[in-house]
Amino acid sequence: MLSTESAATVRATIPVVARSLDTITARFYETMLGDRPELLDGLFNRGNQASGEQRRALAGSIAAFATALLDHPDERPDALLSRIAHKHVSLGVTEDQYAVVHKYLFGAIAHTLGDAATPEVVSAWDEVYWLMAGALTALEARLYAAAGCAGRDVWRPWRVAERREQTPDTVSLTLEPGFGDPVPDFLPGQYVSVRVRMPDGVHQARQYSLSGWDGRRRRITVKRLRAGENPAGEVSTLLHDTACAGDTLMVSAPAGDVALSGGDHPLLLVSAGIGCTPMVAMLHRLAEQRSARRVLVLHADRGPAEHAHRDETAALVGALPGADLRTWYGNGGDGRMDLSGVGVPEGAEVYLCGPLPFMRDVRAQLLDAGVPARRIRYEVFGPDLWQGAA
Repeated sequence: MLSTESAATVRATIPVVARSLDTITARFYETMLGDRPELLDGLFNRGNQASGEQRRALAGSIAAFATALLDHPDERPDALLSRIAHKHVSLGVTEDQYAVVHKYLFGAIAHTLGDAATPEVVSAWDEVYWLMAGALTALEARLYAAAGCAGRDVWRPWRVAERREQTPDTVSLTLEPGFGDPVPDFLPGQYVSVRVRMPDGVHQARQYSLSGWDGRRRRITVKRLRAGENPAGEVSTLLHDTACAGDTLMVSAPAGDVALSGGDHPLLLVSAGIGCTPMVAMLHRLAEQRSARRVLVLHADRGPAEHAHRDETAALVGALPGADLRTWYGNGGDGRMDLSGVGVPEGAEVYLCGPLPFMRDVRAQLLDAGVPARRIRYEVFGPDLWQGAA
């Protein structure tokens, strides 16, 4: 909880700080990575740095946390914190790095706000930062302990046992740990980070959903990100071009807070494009359990040839007595899915994954159909730019 004095200052200054956050975070990353380039090696996604998505996500999370402290002073924004903490754990973020971030972030605040960054203003926002950092480090410590590791040893070598082409731009890699190495538990819907060395020697890490498993083996599915509005995805391209059976990849412990829940209530699994991967994992678990739950699977894609795990999904749905599948092709792959003719089961819990425009559109339709916001859970691939909408 913010002190009374700091709360008043934050409330008075949040409009100007919020308007300046994009400039603040841009300078923050520029100065920090300029002074500490080693942080870019395996920790920060330089593709998201180049596109600006990383700084916008950071700005959004700071603004959302500060707003939550003011609007609900007796509550902690657990959903926001959990999402960030899981991502941090998948990358091996350590407690000491929060002090590094603080140094450069507040240097950027002072530079951007100039005379407006009075000692009173800086002190109040400093309190916001450390409340957020303290909550995150406590949550991350619990996640590391549950995974049996710490930030500096989160990475383990896994061998590529099998490579399978799903579509022209999608490949599945089945991984197995080294002999005798433990296999961490995971929940369907979670992801792992994969860290690779790029041709210029810099390590980069990206998150991929666990889309399947077999004994000690785990499967990830990687979509090649082609150049468009943003540059081509360097890690996905490298994995597509070079990863093959026998290779070793460095893989983190599973993470992610959007995971299949228990119970017997209905499920609505909604995805577009590569957003199908966590849904495939959930269907595998339901099939293992021989579940009789009502399950409605909805998927949008550019076409059948681009639909990863298409036959596998159909087979899994066919094995579940209470499951049905509907697909949208063509415009659906660009984010359009008309739910007007879909009967959403009463009391359904919704899992949503795909491009942000797609998820915003589907979520709005679900809310209009009477689905409570608290029952709609979503997974974002990449920086979460949806803080204010969820």
